Amino acid sequence: MIAARSHFSLLISNFKIIMKRIIMIGYMGAGKTTVGKALAKELGITFYDLDWYIENRRRKTVSEIFAEQGEEGFRKIEHNMLHEVAEFENVIISCGGGTPCFFDNIDYMNEQGQVVYLKASPETLYKHLMMGKGDRPLLKGKSEEELITFITEQLEKREPFYSKARYTVDVSLMDNYDKIKITIEKLREILEL
Repeated sequence: MIAARSHFSLLISNFKIIMKRIIMIGYMGAGKTTVGKALAKELGITFYDLDWYIENRRRKTVSEIFAEQGEEGFRKIEHNMLHEVAEFENVIISCGGGTPCFFDNIDYMNEQGQVVYLKASPETLYKHLMMGKGDRPLLKGKSEEELITFITEQLEKREPFYSKARYTVDVSLMDNYDKIKITIEKLREILEL
């Protein structure tokens, strides 16, 4: 009986519970949701888009929250919801483009998991944003030229935050399913998954 217990204890001590928490950051249109969902599916873990999580919990769209509370009000909500979802285990989280740039969010993310910056040029981001016709409150009412200027300026301001991510993956060429798969393979390699 004693031998059986010590054998069982040895098995328990050698068994490692591997907990994954991967957080995707980058500018809107970089492919955080696309890549995050595909990687989560491959790994068999849960995917959370932080904006969707906020909408579900608040029962309002991000656009409605922006309209009612402005960007400052939204960022406070986003900060609180980030702290909620980043406590989950075995997840991939896709954050909004501005999430890492407010409060202590980027430092908190780095403490909580493996942060990956999906990096792309302003021109690539513009093309991605034009392909995905989602509702983006910060882009409303801007001409093509204004959009490219806006993206370029915001990217410059956000780069110091984005560059604090533990890993950076260039997604400038991620414009079809095969290239998305290549990005997933790169991520699995650098994250040792």
